[in-house]
Amino acid sequence: MEIRPRYLEPFIAADLKHKMVLLAGPRQVGKTTLAMELMGEDDRYYNWEHRADRKAILAAEWPISPSLIVLDEIHKYRFWKRWLKGEFDKHRRRHRFLVTGSARLVIYRKGGDSLQGRYHHYRLHPFTYAELIGQEHKQEPFFELRISKSKDRDTLERLVHFGGFPEPALAARARAHRRWQKEHVDRFFREDVRDLGAVRDISLIEILADLLPDRVGSLLSINSLREDLEVSHKAVSHWLDVLEHLYFTFRLPPLVTKKVRSIKKDRKLYLWDYSALTERSARIENLVASHLLKFCHFLEDTEGYRIDLRFLRDKEKREVDFLVLVDRKPWFAVEVKARKESLSSHLRYFGDRLRIPYLYQVVWDLDESYTKNDVFVMSPMDFLGALR
Repeated sequence: MEIRPRYLEPFIAADLKHKMVLLAGPRQVGKTTLAMELMGEDDRYYNWEHRADRKAILAAEWPISPSLIVLDEIHKYRFWKRWLKGEFDKHRRRHRFLVTGSARLVIYRKGGDSLQGRYHHYRLHPFTYAELIGQEHKQEPFFELRISKSKDRDTLERLVHFGGFPEPALAARARAHRRWQKEHVDRFFREDVRDLGAVRDISLIEILADLLPDRVGSLLSINSLREDLEVSHKAVSHWLDVLEHLYFTFRLPPLVTKKVRSIKKDRKLYLWDYSALTERSARIENLVASHLLKFCHFLEDTEGYRIDLRFLRDKEKREVDFLVLVDRKPWFAVEVKARKESLSSHLRYFGDRLRIPYLYQVVWDLDESYTKNDVFVMSPMDFLGALR
C-alpha cells in the first residue's frame, strides 16, 4: 500500500522534544504507520497486545542509546497511567515517548495518578480532500477561510465512494473497499468493543450499529432506538457512548442560546467511516461533517484553541447543518446542498440573529464559487480544500 506523510507528523515530532505525545484515533486510521515514519534506527516500537512486547514493557527494557519509544494500545493495561508517569519522569532526559491507541485515551485518564503537564494529545483523522491534494492553508479564527485554488473533482468523488481511511482511499477499488470494510467492522466488534469490557451482549450493540446509518444527519432519538432494540434508555445511551469512545461514531450537540428558541437536548449523529452509508446525500453531509471535525480537532490539538462543532435548530424547525465556535463565539456556519438551489433562508436567519461572521453554503454540483447577499456559495472543492 502507498504510504503518504500525514498532516500531524511535523507537529508530533516537534512536541516529542519536550513532552510525551498521546495519539488517538479509530482503528486502521494510520497511527502505527505515522509512528513508524517518525522512528529512526535506534527507536523501538512495542505493542501491548503482543506477549513479548508486553513483557518488555513491564520490565522497562529500553535501549541504551537515546530513543523514541512507541507504545501501542498500552491503555489496555489497567495501571498504565501510573506506570507511564513513572517511566516518563525517570527517562525523559534520554527517551521520548509516543503512546498510540484506537480508543479515546481521555476515557482512560480518569482517576489514579495524573499525567497532567507531561503530554500533548492528538487525534488522527482519515484522509480529507485538502490532505490528499496537498493543500496546507493556515486558518485563523474569526477570519474568512483561505480558499484553495486547486480543484480536483476526481479526488473528491474518490472520497465520496471509498471514504478517507488510508487503505481503501489509496487503493480506490470497489473490491478492496468491500473487503476492508467487512474486516474493519468485524475486528472492531470482536476486539475493540470486547476489550473495552463495557458491553455484555455484543450482538445487541452490533444491531444498534446497523440501525444508525439510516439516522445520520437527523436528530437522534434514543427512545426510538430503545423501542427497536427492546432495551432500556440507559442501555442505548451507554452503547452510543461506547461507539463514540471507540471512534465508530461522533455526535454533534445543538447550539443552545437565548437569542433564538433553540432546541436543547437532541443531537445529530455521524459515522467516522461515511463510506458505509448507502444514500448519497447522507454520505455527502457526513463527509463534510468529518472534514469539519478534523479541522476543529487540528486547531485544538496544534494551536490550543477551544473549538466546538455544533448545529443550529430552533423550535420552529429552522436548521443549519454546522456551526463552528471558538471560545463559545460563532466563527462560521455551513449549510450543505446536494445541488444548486436558492440561498438557504435559515442560514441567513441564524446569521443575523447570532451575528455569525461568515456564512457558507456548500453546493455539491457547483464548480465555481461566488458570493450573494453576504453568503459564500461554495463549490465543495473550494470549501473542503480550505479545511486542513
